[in-house]
Amino acid sequence: MGSKIVIFTGGRLGEWALFLANSASYIIGADSGAWFLVRNGISPDLSIGDFDSVTEAQLKQIERGSKQTLACDAIDKNYTDTELAFLKAVEQQPSEIVIVGGLGTRFDHSLANVHLLVQAAAAGIEAVIMDEHNEIRLVTNKLSVNKGDHPTVSLLPLTEQVDGINLTGFKYPLHNATLAMGQSLGISNVLGEKTGHISISSGKLLVIQSKD
Repeated sequence: MGSKIVIFTGGRLGEWALFLANSASYIIGADSGAWFLVRNGISPDLSIGDFDSVTEAQLKQIERGSKQTLACDAIDKNYTDTELAFLKAVEQQPSEIVIVGGLGTRFDHSLANVHLLVQAAAAGIEAVIMDEHNEIRLVTNKLSVNKGDHPTVSLLPLTEQVDGINLTGFKYPLHNATLAMGQSLGISNVLGEKTGHISISSGKLLVIQSKD
């Protein structure tokens, strides 16, 4: 089994997220995500960011509770804290990257984090963004999804058009379909079987598994 890196960053986090650390080969805390880990008794392998979302006292606790801490200037940097953590994860070439807390009240940050899935795909790394209600993945070729506790599956193009979409194991199957940006055809499908299979011939397709 390959390695799994879990990144905890500063969006929506809660007790529901703590179990995700159990299956991680390597844990990264980004900015206030590092504080979330440390105050819950989890020692990140790496804490990284400008730490402008924590107090000086909290930062000292992060440094004591982390195996390594990399602090950068809040002004003189070209990446968000989440992307800094993500790039460090990619350097290790894991088999999977899980981003927790990548969705929150800042839609600009949430959307930028979704775009990180494109970088992961280019590096040949499976990646998922998770919160309490959603699991978001990117398909550039094919993907299998399990029913689990996220019964609703929505498909949204991340390129202007996605062609050759095939769905099997869904209540509403598709065969050689096309989705263009602005269309809602792919919203709120449901898995009819335990596992659903998705394949495309061109483009980039977001797969969002959700529960209310």
